[in-house]
Formats: sequence, C-alpha cells, structure tokens
Amino acid sequence: MDSQTWHNWAECASASPRRFATPATVAELSFEITRAATEGLHVKCVGAGHSFTAAAVTDGVLISLDNLSGIESVVRTDAPGALVTVYAGTRLNELNPTLWNLGLAMENLGDIDVQSIAGAIATGTHGTGARFGGLATQVRALTIVLADGSIVDCSPHENSELFQAARIGLGALGVIATLTLQCVPAYTLRAVESPDRLGSIMDRIEENATGVDHFEFYWFPHTDRVLTKRNTRLPADAPLNPVNPVRGFIDDELLSNTLFEGVNRVVSRFPGAIPKVNEISSRALSARDFTDRSYKVFASSRRVKFREMEYAIPVEALPETLQQIDSWLNKSDFRVAFPVEVRVAAADDVWMSTANGRDSAYIAVHQYYRRDHREYFAAVESIARAVDGRPHWGKLHSRTAADLRPTYKHFDEFRAVRDKYDPARVFDNDYLRQILD
Repeated sequence: MDSQTWHNWAECASASPRRFATPATVAELSFEITRAATEGLHVKCVGAGHSFTAAAVTDGVLISLDNLSGIESVVRTDAPGALVTVYAGTRLNELNPTLWNLGLAMENLGDIDVQSIAGAIATGTHGTGARFGGLATQVRALTIVLADGSIVDCSPHENSELFQAARIGLGALGVIATLTLQCVPAYTLRAVESPDRLGSIMDRIEENATGVDHFEFYWFPHTDRVLTKRNTRLPADAPLNPVNPVRGFIDDELLSNTLFEGVNRVVSRFPGAIPKVNEISSRALSARDFTDRSYKVFASSRRVKFREMEYAIPVEALPETLQQIDSWLNKSDFRVAFPVEVRVAAADDVWMSTANGRDSAYIAVHQYYRRDHREYFAAVESIARAVDGRPHWGKLHSRTAADLRPTYKHFDEFRAVRDKYDPARVFDNDYLRQILD
C-alpha cells in the first residue's frame, strides 16, 4: 500500500480509502474500529490481498493486520496435536515453518501460502483431499473485534451463533483478532506427479479421489492432457527426498513461472497458437516423485499474475461439468493458456462453506491478467450453476444474494447474525451488498 491507493495481487481490485491503519495490538485494532464507527466510516481489513474479488475494498478505513502476527499460545491436549492460537495477520508461509518446529502442522492447506490466516479463513480457502475439509474446519475459537470496538470471544460453547457464522465470515461480522486452530502432529507428504489423459482420469474419478490422501489434477484446455498430483501422508520422521534443486528450478521456476509468463505474453497477441502451445506445455512437465515437509508440498510458487474463478460442485457432477466446459471451448473462438485446476474436499458443517453439507469437487479456471476473462468465466459459471455450483468467496463471480440463498441452508441465519452484530453496517462494502443484500 502507498499513502493513497491499495491494489490486490491480481490488480483487479483497488481502493482509495480515507485512511490506512496498521494496528500492532488487539487494543489498537479496537481503537481504530471504534474511531471509524464514530466518524461514520466503513472499515475493511486486508491481509495479502490475494482475493480476486473486491472483498477488502472500502472508501473508509482500510486496516492491514500485518503487524498483528505470530503465535499467541500453544496448548497441548490429550488428543494428538495441540490448540494453537494465532494472531490474525500471520501469513501462512510464516506460520507453517513455526508449527513444524513445534512438531505440529495444519491438517490441510491450499496451494497458496502467502495469505494471512484470517484472510484465508474468511474467504473459505480450502485444499484438496476427499477426507479433509477446508481451513475453516480447523478453527476451534475466535476473538473478534465488533463494530462498537468490543472484543468478543466465540467458540461452539461461547457466543456460538457468532462462531458458526464467523468461521467463514466474509468480513461481514467484525474483524478477527485471533484464531485458535486444532493442529495435528507434523507430517510429511510423498508427492507423485504424473501425466495422464482427461478421459482416463474421469473414468476412475472416485478411485482417484478416494484412493490417496490428497488428489488433484491440472487439465490443459484444447487438449485431453492432464498433470495429476497424488500426495500421501507420512510421519514427520519419514526420510525426506525433496525435489532436486536443479530439477525444482527448471520445473517450478523456469517452466511454471518465467517461461510461462513469456508464453502468455506471446499468445496474448497470437491466441490462435494456444492449443498447440498447451499441447507442448503439457508434455514439458514430466513425472516426479518426492517427499518433503507437508507445507512445502502443498504450496506452489505463483508469480505469473492471473484472474481466477472457482466453483464447488457435487463430486458426482464433475465428469459432465468438465465435458461441458470442453465442449464450450471447442465450439467457441475463445482460447485459454492456463490449465484448469480440479480438486476435491469433504463435506463440512460451516455455514457459508462451499462444501457445506456435501462432498465437493472444485473447478478453478484462470486467465492471464493481460487478457479478457469475462466470456470464459461467464460460460463456466453458467455450466457450474446448472449443477448447483457455489462460487469461491475470494474469487471472481457474478452471483448475488437472490440466487445464492437457495444453495446455502444457513444463509438467512448468517444474515441474522450480521444484523445483530453489525446493524449499522460498519463493515459493509459493495461486494457484501452484492452477495448478502
């Protein structure tokens, strides 16, 4: 942030607030919110700015929680693992190594680790794995600063309705100050990456999704080629066999970032070349087999800027949905160089979770930030909506409260909690009005 304007990572959302604030304590955070409310200003918080939506945009006070970071406490319990209370601004790429040094880990993670823990929770960040829920399912308690500046603790046993709503709170209820996470004993992951064909993967989708702890694949549009990733959980003391540094540089930096950036710049001018480029790209990434600390395997380096939309659909609808996306691409003149990412996750009971009440498959589509994404995203959104798809809260979509309500059984309960705890709409912005009002 500079003194006037904030931009998100993808440069598709920006804000010019009345002022910025960077509290370093919960008391300072409370003061900033109270001051803003007294002045009649809206308040929003920002972490890493990795949401593609305008979730953090405000014309009032924009609060960065970067100075409110670190672990507050670790409580060992009779169960394996520990309850770890973390300040909201803590970045995942700082938290994970710290947990490892304590013999702990988060049960599941997404593939981006630059996010703040509060931002990841608030927008419904998830990982992959048919037996594992999103990050919000790991939350056991929250400390939230409300619109009047009061500091409130909530859990399943204290202010339970606030807790149920705030596990994925969308920034609509207050500002999270701390989160208590149920962490598990540290573990490693054996990652097996290999090329395959889309039809073959779909023919065995249940076996693929449930036959390994964490399964995902990347489909290269305009081809039938995919790159699969199968991660198996192992004890922390399992022998490590990390990616060779040279191989890692070639695959993860040169091919996936530096060269990929250059390719996207070129095909932005010559989109007709994209199908052939995708065919070549899908062959360039060969099989790998390595074992490393869990958080190192989960995370990927993403330095090529893009725009993203992701939909959660019922697992059983995945083959037909991908087939329809493929058919639309074949019929249209639209060309896309970014792979389509497909993951799975277990059903959960979090009110505003995209996996609430159903095992889910996630389809994420991307477009290079210098190219127009709207036609592609609109087509995929229409296909996903036909099977009761739910949009990721931190990624681009066009949904509104009227058509979101039927797919979330706790939608009105969430709005009632919002009415109770922020009746003056201190934490309101255009995005929340779109999805909640």
